[in-house]
Amino acid sequence: MDPRKRIILALDVSEYDNAIDIVQRFKEHIDIFKVGSELFTSVGPRIIEEIHLTGKKVFLDLKFHDIPNTVAKSALAAAKLGVFMFNVHTLGGFEMMKQAAQTLTKYSLEHNMERPRLIGVTILTSINQDALRDELSVTVRMNTQVKHLAGLAQRAGLDGVVASPEDAEMVRARFGKDFLIVTPGIRPSWASMDDQKRTLTPRKAIQMGADYLVIGRAITSHPDPVGALKLIEEEINNLG
Repeated sequence: MDPRKRIILALDVSEYDNAIDIVQRFKEHIDIFKVGSELFTSVGPRIIEEIHLTGKKVFLDLKFHDIPNTVAKSALAAAKLGVFMFNVHTLGGFEMMKQAAQTLTKYSLEHNMERPRLIGVTILTSINQDALRDELSVTVRMNTQVKHLAGLAQRAGLDGVVASPEDAEMVRARFGKDFLIVTPGIRPSWASMDDQKRTLTPRKAIQMGADYLVIGRAITSHPDPVGALKLIEEEINNLG
């Protein structure tokens, strides 16, 4: 896959003008932009409409997590916005994910449209093994929990999962080549870790099985953002 189609550029800002500036600066280099909770809460659906007007795709990263009926209605709303991909929290359970997937499929068929990709968040990359055990009282190993949640997502009809780069290899081996893996926590060797605890370089993440790489501050906060993106693309191109 073309590196430009693999990289999802995160619009980790809260102001509309800042987000549009990033989109305009990178629209010749990036195919998919991520709209997360900070930006969506600040400016609403109009940012999605503006990104679509540039001919680009949106990954709506709101991590829906609620009772099944509410999440199903949220999935319907996301489909009506025309997003390329959005996510739910797998910890919401099987029935929540199943209803969201079924609602999405039904709406897409009725309107003869491409079904948005629906993916499930397993464990946030800000959570490490100690936090999983001591704060969340989950006593199994991280990869065991991720494997369990990814299995629930696949059985519920989701297209894939959001998983840390270090979990990607296990998820790919377990769930096959057609199960999408979207990885945040991507940090080139020259970038800071910020608040991520489980990270890998772009090259290593793809080698481990990732389909899409979500990258934000490592590019947008760089003194030469477009140059930073090109360095990452070169790294991906040189996988061989």
